[in-house]
Amino acid sequence: MNDPGQTRLTLLRFLERVQLRDLDRTRQWIADEERREAERRRGVEETPPAPDWLLERGLNRGSPPVYVHVGGCWNAGSRSRGIGQDQARRAIAEGVRACPHCRPDSALRMLD
Repeated sequence: MNDPGQTRLTLLRFLERVQLRDLDRTRQWIADEERREAERRRGVEETPPAPDWLLERGLNRGSPPVYVHVGGCWNAGSRSRGIGQDQARRAIAEGVRACPHCRPDSALRMLD
């Protein structure tokens, strides 16, 4: 308060403007976070369910399948794609190996 031209009321009005600007910025941050959370929830809801069975392909495009997995198997490779239960049964019956970790042959009740 060294400047006699600035009254206490002037300083309080300045403080009010600063606080309103801070409040507006905080409200914007809240709105941004609510929008991000809504987008995240929408993404989770729209994600298709994981397949129940996976067929893992060989290294080359024309290679025969390597394994049949239960959906969500930790050992399924990146070359795996979702298949139906009938396709999984057929693949095992035709000689595609069942993953030794998730044991789809047990889950399908196809044990020898």
